[in-house]
Order: sequence, then C-alpha cells, then structure tokens
Amino acid sequence: MDITTLVPQFGGFIWTLAAFVIALSVIVAIHEYGHYIVGRWCGIKADVFSLGFGPVLYSRYDKRGTKWQIALLPFGGYVKFAGDANAASGKDEDAMEEVATDPVRLRETMHGAPLWARALTVAAGPVFNFAMSIIIFTGIILSVGEDRDPWTVEALRPLPQDTVGLEQGDVILEIAGRALPADQEAPESRDFMDTLPLEPVLEYTVERDGERLTVDGPYPMPALVGMVGPQTAALEAGLAPGDAIVGIDGAPTFAFQQLVKAVEGSEGRPLLLDVWRAGEILQFTLVPKSTDVPQPDGSFKNVLRIGVASSGAIISAKETPGFFDATQDGIAATWRIMKGSVSGMWHMLTGTISTCNMSGPVGIAKVSGAMASQGAMSFIEFIAVLSTAVGLLNLFPIPALDGGHLTFYAYEAVRGKPPSDKALRILMTVGITLVLSLMIFALSQDLFCP
Repeated sequence: MDITTLVPQFGGFIWTLAAFVIALSVIVAIHEYGHYIVGRWCGIKADVFSLGFGPVLYSRYDKRGTKWQIALLPFGGYVKFAGDANAASGKDEDAMEEVATDPVRLRETMHGAPLWARALTVAAGPVFNFAMSIIIFTGIILSVGEDRDPWTVEALRPLPQDTVGLEQGDVILEIAGRALPADQEAPESRDFMDTLPLEPVLEYTVERDGERLTVDGPYPMPALVGMVGPQTAALEAGLAPGDAIVGIDGAPTFAFQQLVKAVEGSEGRPLLLDVWRAGEILQFTLVPKSTDVPQPDGSFKNVLRIGVASSGAIISAKETPGFFDATQDGIAATWRIMKGSVSGMWHMLTGTISTCNMSGPVGIAKVSGAMASQGAMSFIEFIAVLSTAVGLLNLFPIPALDGGHLTFYAYEAVRGKPPSDKALRILMTVGITLVLSLMIFALSQDLFCP
C-alpha cells in the first residue's frame, strides 16, 4: 500500500511532522523495549516505561507494577528502573538506602544488580535497534526479491522512445554485440554499462523460447528518475519517480551518465531540464548542490548533484532468495550504514567534509516526510536506516548515553568497583551538556546550511 494514496499532501508541514513522530516513536519504542525486556529477564524491576517526555497523556500499570505511559513530547523515551533517580539512570540515594539491607530487593534495582545484568540491560537498547534494522532489510529483500540470474526481462519501464523489441521472458545474452559479465553485481558490470555506445536504442541478443534472436532495446541506464532524494534540488524543483529527462539546456539527453556529466560540469549554475512525464514534456529549472559523496575506499568526493537516483529501463524478473541469504544481506546492509556513519562523522571531525552533512531534528523530519511521500516501502526502509543510526549514536562512550554507562561498567570490571558517586555525577553532567550541545549544533546545521 502506498502512503501517498492515503495522505496526498504528505509533503506539508503537518504530515512531515507526523512522519517524523511515527518514525522516531517506532525506533524509540524498540530501543527502550530492549532495555526493559532484557532488564526484566535479568531480574531488574522497571518502575516506568515512557514513550515521550513531559506531561503524561496516558498511563496504566501492569501486573508487575510497571507504569506504561505516553507523554506529550514524542522526541524520545526512557525506562526508569528501580533505584533510578531519573530518566538518565542516575542513582536514587534514598531508594538505594531503603533496600540496602534486603539482598532480594537490592538485586532488583539497576544499581544493585550484578554487573553482567546491568551491562546486558544497557547494551540491549542499541542491539534491539540493530536487530530491527536487520529484520526490516531482510523482510524487504524477501518481499521484493533479487534479480534472476541470468538477466531476464520482466517488463520495460515507460520511456519516450519506442523500444518494443524486448519481450517478457527474454534472457539477455549480449548488448551491442558485447557479452554480459557473468556476475551482475561485480564492479566489471558497472564498467560494462558505462562503456556501452551512447545511443537511445541498442541491439540486444536474447534467448527467447530456446531461440537466439537479435532485437532492439533501450539504453539500459536511461536518464530516468528512479528515486528523488530528500532536501535536494530535484525535490525542490518537483521532479518525481518515473520522469525521463530528455533535454538539458536544449541538448538532447537519454542516458543517465549524460545527466551526471551535465550536472557536474554546470559549475553550480541553473539547469533547464526538459522532462517527459506520462507522454507530456514539462520544463524544470534547478540548481545543482554541492554534495559529499562516499567513495568505495571510504573517502569522500565533493561533487555537484541534483539528488536523483537512476532507474534501469528494464524491470528484471525476480526470484525469492533463501531466508539465510536474505538475512546475510540484511546484516550487510546494516553494517554498511554503521561503517558509513562512522566514516562520515570522522571526516566531519577532521574537516575533510562539511558539517552540513549532519542532520538535526528538522533535517530528519524533512527526510521522514520525503520518504513517506514516496511510498510505504521507502518510509519503512528509512526507519531501518534511522534505527541503525540511533543505535550507533547511543553506543558512543558519552556519559548519559548507553555507551557511557557501558564505559563505567568496563571500568568497574577492571577496577573491581564503580566510579565514585561524586565522579559519576560530574561525568553525567558533562555528558548531558555534550549531548545537548550536539543537538543544538545539529539544529543549527538544519537552519543555516544551504
């Protein structure tokens, strides 16, 4: 089901905010539930499970005495365990003194439980975020499927030029007289596509019903919009998936690499695009934006982009992968996001790339709305990406974050005793200050970056 059929104005402020709240609430609920359920399994009692902060809108108590609540400000959440003074899991001295002489009740508190139980409880939040991402990516792979090998035609996407030679079920053997690489995912496959003759119609050698035929077909990677990125020149101009770019500043265009070359060579000046949309030619003017693009070696390259991803002219026949293979791909997708996030943050810290690559709440809200407007699948995939980012951020060794607590537990494991209460209070204050400063800085990037 496409969300755009339910909320045609999802790009508006209200729906953008709604998308952001939905995405963040799902991610926070999973994160906090990880803390809660693992804490419960470890024998630690939870007093409060809160989705949101501030005034309580709804609450109820379960049979274990845990208060489940929804609060007014939906920008986070927390689990307050027995012995906690606040949502940041600071120690409640009075509560701990009250149970100090009762070993059973003491063990049920966050600060009196065994070290292993506390560490598992704290680590569970980020782990549940990663697990949710893996589950979502695996589910998408299983539902969408993967391209059948050998490359087989399912259908052709609508294009302005007439290319009726290829038919459903054709197995593609050669394009323009060149045999396809055996592995479509290998780097040489990309090289193969990039070096094909730049012509709108090419000769395809196919196998059809056991017979080898030569037929006409479209250039495999046309200037066809497959996805429009959030906060991009293309989105601002009004380009949409399915648009075919047929001209740039009056020059005929049919290949995506022609579009890339024109954008990169524009020097940031406005470009006039002639766009074919459902049989009608429209014109859009947009200004390419400077973008830091990650490279295969982990570095970044600053280039001009308009913010569209290409869509192949041929819709490939799909097959459902095995569950194990799909899970491996889901894990790999989550790992790539983690590596890319760490690499991006490191390059921002070292000044290699601009801090404008950082998104705060406003930027994330805009992306939420943009992804939701492109359909349920895009929105769900965005939730998986954001869940990985939230889990990773929480593992940073900053006091007040999960990673900070795990750092304290590592210290306790090595020294045989936790840091002093005074040191913890100071470190927690520093940590909260750092987190708030980071949030303010990220918000400033949302407001002042171009």
